[in-house]
Amino acid sequence: MKKKIILLSLCLLMISGCGSKVPKLENGSDAIVTFDDGSMISVDDLYNSMKDSYALQTLLNLVDEKIIMDKYADKLDTVQEYVDNHLLQLQAQYGDTLESEIQKNTSYATQEDYLHGVYVTRLQQLAMEEYGKAQIKDKDIEKYYEDEIVGDIKVSHILITAKVTDDMTSEEKTAAEDEAKEQIQEIIDTLKGTKKEDLEDKFAELAKEKSEDTSTKDSGGSLGYINKGTLGTAYAELEEAAYKLKDGEYSTKVITTQLGYHVIIRLDSKEKADLETVREDIIETLASEYLSTNAQLYYVKALKELRDEYGVDIQDSDIKKLYANYIQYNLTELENQSTQTTTN
Repeated sequence: MKKKIILLSLCLLMISGCGSKVPKLENGSDAIVTFDDGSMISVDDLYNSMKDSYALQTLLNLVDEKIIMDKYADKLDTVQEYVDNHLLQLQAQYGDTLESEIQKNTSYATQEDYLHGVYVTRLQQLAMEEYGKAQIKDKDIEKYYEDEIVGDIKVSHILITAKVTDDMTSEEKTAAEDEAKEQIQEIIDTLKGTKKEDLEDKFAELAKEKSEDTSTKDSGGSLGYINKGTLGTAYAELEEAAYKLKDGEYSTKVITTQLGYHVIIRLDSKEKADLETVREDIIETLASEYLSTNAQLYYVKALKELRDEYGVDIQDSDIKKLYANYIQYNLTELENQSTQTTTN
């Protein structure tokens, strides 16, 4: 879809002859401003005055858009769907004021231009993601598989929450927290007095009787089979504790999460998936971690590689020099920043 901002850039930078009946200077160049005395300012004058400040970035935007729309032609429908969903969210949030919010909070003049920017940015993200994946080596994948990939485990829990209210004093809040922990400790003490073969049934009985997690208490506190991250950040401490247990073991110390205080039991476990099954997931995870360490640096590298791949050759010698300096400066400076961050 052609956008106004692109057409304007093409008119100014590519001298594409937008408009009709453009006055001519004596040397044949298009004029964009005329004066009563017959003098004119040409497109070439404007172009040359913009070279040092605007031309390079505008030209790179045009180049990169052309490249990534070709490179990811098979994903354009998915990207457009992403943009459409983004628009629906904005419309639900801002309604009729959407365009004014865009003008107030972004550098875009219209909703159309803004959405085109979202579209291009999403394509650029695809380029970065592909670049990041290409940096991941087999040894990295194998190490992550060995250290981080685990099998599913079946876990149940009992939750007790502190009865804290905003109008309580700090002493009252502390007392409420201590009371909740004591209730969990009493449940743990009860489990300690239970025969091993009766633990699962006893735990389920206590969950139905005492747990404050209404979504699981009736099923004996069952969280089902989980893996790392399955339950979200609120349960991170619980997941970590569960993986330290063996099948048939329960936690003998109070587990604290954002939700309250827990006791858990690990009931069963499965073998972890083979490497080939989870390889792509591992690559995506490692690539995301890699790119997050210096997103700006890898953005420059990813798009430079694409331009090289497509044989981009800037014909204007001045802008070509600016581009070479831009790449050298950015890579040097950003590499130094990355090194300093790692060192610190």
